[in-house]
Amino acid sequence: MNFAADVIVVGAGPGGSAAAHYLAQEGFDVIALEKSRFPREKVCGDGLTPRAVRELELIGLPTPREEGWIPNWGLRMVGGGHRLEFPWHEQDSFPSYGLSLPRSSFDHKLAEHARTAGADVREGWFVTGAVRDERTGRVTGVTARQTDEKGRKVGDEVTYSAPLVIAADGVSARIALGLGMERLDNRPMGVAVRTYFETARHDEEWMEGHLEIWDGPRGESRLLPGYGWIFPLGDGTANVGLGTLSPRGAPSKLDHRALFDGWVRHGTEGWGFDADAPVEKVQGAAIPMAFNRQPHYVPGLMLIGDAGGMVNPFNGEGIAYAMQAARRAAEQAVAWREASDDAAKEAALAAYADRMKEDLGGYYSLGRVFASLIANPSVMKACTRYGLPRPVVMRFTHKLLADVYEPRGGDWADRLMATLTRIAPAA
Repeated sequence: MNFAADVIVVGAGPGGSAAAHYLAQEGFDVIALEKSRFPREKVCGDGLTPRAVRELELIGLPTPREEGWIPNWGLRMVGGGHRLEFPWHEQDSFPSYGLSLPRSSFDHKLAEHARTAGADVREGWFVTGAVRDERTGRVTGVTARQTDEKGRKVGDEVTYSAPLVIAADGVSARIALGLGMERLDNRPMGVAVRTYFETARHDEEWMEGHLEIWDGPRGESRLLPGYGWIFPLGDGTANVGLGTLSPRGAPSKLDHRALFDGWVRHGTEGWGFDADAPVEKVQGAAIPMAFNRQPHYVPGLMLIGDAGGMVNPFNGEGIAYAMQAARRAAEQAVAWREASDDAAKEAALAAYADRMKEDLGGYYSLGRVFASLIANPSVMKACTRYGLPRPVVMRFTHKLLADVYEPRGGDWADRLMATLTRIAPAA
């Protein structure tokens, strides 16, 4: 059996659903294939910065509080004996608030939003690999099998054909790996674990980040590169998790669940968590960062989101960048459709990779330097102990970590950020 469309999108997470929505709005016949069925769990902090909220605004997804969207007005940083609050500032380029919503609900809403735009989102389809033209090597579609309610593959393999495939299949990156596109070993890789705990502070409208994660009793062990988070969800619970960072992507060999348990018991005072009674089991996942898989375009195939290593190495955020990549992919698809000849059409698609480098390459290069620096425990200690209490330093650091700054104009911190990202090599 063979299905055909203008574009096949593999994966219907934030990047895949956003791409399907944008493409359908532009009149493309688009099929998105999602191996799971909604609602489904994903390991995520469930917190959205103003950068992610802007992407939701651009795609036109409503975020009413009565549907579970909880606003947050800034980031509370805890570390080095300090506890300081940094509000999201009013800016022209970004809204002055973030949001929180459980990822299972978030992805479901985005998939339904894509459907309302006319995208054909098909749940329960496991994509097994890319189809390539034997003569040119160009990607011309994918093969897939249906799955049952338990995720088991059933039925015969079928082909989905299209002149453009968008791989938004997450950290597994099955499509890219099947084409021999291995991850780069000089880019940072994170590991995150999270669960949900009941707390009386569930309706607090601040995101909280803990900058000190120790691999044993505080002061008697090693300070690790990474951070913990607490994101209240307004439903009686908070998303609680931690992530560590390997600057060169090598496995850390840490027991992250044991690390998480120790932090919850000894590092989250005041939240009232019962470490022995999480709402659900602790889950973990790898976090591919700083464009750790390239190129983002090969003939007939674009990579977006985690499949292309588009997670921010400063803070572990991936949703905003996956949706931004989806927006750029759709723009280049429109340029491809409007191009007058084959050479111009291919140039339009290939320009997607260049645009992502222009958008994020410099910032991610700074993030690679940051990851290398904080891998040194003495640097991490100095940053938390001496940097946090200094408002001038932290104003810039807040913009740096959150990637929420005015690219043109703004104050001195905005201008410094814009200059640094512009001069950093977009590798």
